Amino acid sequence: MSDRKPDGRDEDAESFGRLVEGVRQFSEQVYPERRAEFQRLASGQRPHTLFITCADSRVVPEMITQTDPGELFVCRNIGNIVPAYGEMLGGVSAIVEFACTALDVSHVVVCGHSDCGAMKGLLYPDDPGLRRMPTVASWLRNAEAARSVVEVMRPGLEGAAKVQALVEQNVRTQMQHLRTHPAVAARVAEGSLSLHGWVYGIEDGTVHTVDERGGEPVPLGRAAGGRPGQ
Repeated sequence: MSDRKPDGRDEDAESFGRLVEGVRQFSEQVYPERRAEFQRLASGQRPHTLFITCADSRVVPEMITQTDPGELFVCRNIGNIVPAYGEMLGGVSAIVEFACTALDVSHVVVCGHSDCGAMKGLLYPDDPGLRRMPTVASWLRNAEAARSVVEVMRPGLEGAAKVQALVEQNVRTQMQHLRTHPAVAARVAEGSLSLHGWVYGIEDGTVHTVDERGGEPVPLGRAAGGRPGQ
């Protein structure tokens, strides 16, 4: 049985109309003003950073980093997850390999965010909503190590505080998974690739860096040179 409101179709039409209007504004106003930039990009891309983040609609990498087209190679999925190499070869692994080998990016950012629904699902696997999504539940197993760490190291946490702790630990876990990918391991070993862990606060617009080894997150601006990671 559907939970849609009787006027749902009108709302859908209005939402899609906004997309169409946005395309019109881009074509008629934005593109002409930046024509030279897009024509330059038409012949190829040279992004400096692979940005791995959640598919959550509230997270907009280019807005958060104030970057232009062609700067970020973006990978989005539920929970900003990077399966360890060989565990689940597929889209994410291919993106990582392509970014580090073909595009020769200099940085990889794993960016989690506050109020992450994926982390809530990981904490509460018996939730009826998650039970209706077996593919999502299977995907979240790639973050199970993060949940285990939080349960052992932060046993007194509950509610939103526990979700936030898991958001942070999941970033560390996915950075560790990244290092199992041959394309990443080789570049890190030769010193040509830096890994960075970030957590974006939707409610206040802040970005904190997460040290892979642990400790409290630090505001990005206070991190050494603003460029944590190695």
